[in-house]
Amino acid sequence: MDNWLVVMMLSASTLLGALGLWALLWGLKTGQFDDPKKFLDGALLDSEEALQDAIEMENRKKELKKKKEKSYSPPD
Repeated sequence: MDNWLVVMMLSASTLLGALGLWALLWGLKTGQFDDPKKFLDGALLDSEEALQDAIEMENRKKELKKKKEKSYSPPD
């Protein structure tokens, strides 16, 4: 590999990394990730039917996982 190619790849990756770090710091500084009421409002605004549906979906996932484990037989 040529030296100029290595230098170009290193400079491009450094630039992209610096850009990502700047975006992260900007987001933290401007409060883009702050949502103090997210969990409280989510619980308050969920209807009872939506919560029951979520529980039912979790139970279905658990049943499917158990069926997969039962049907799986390790090779000899």
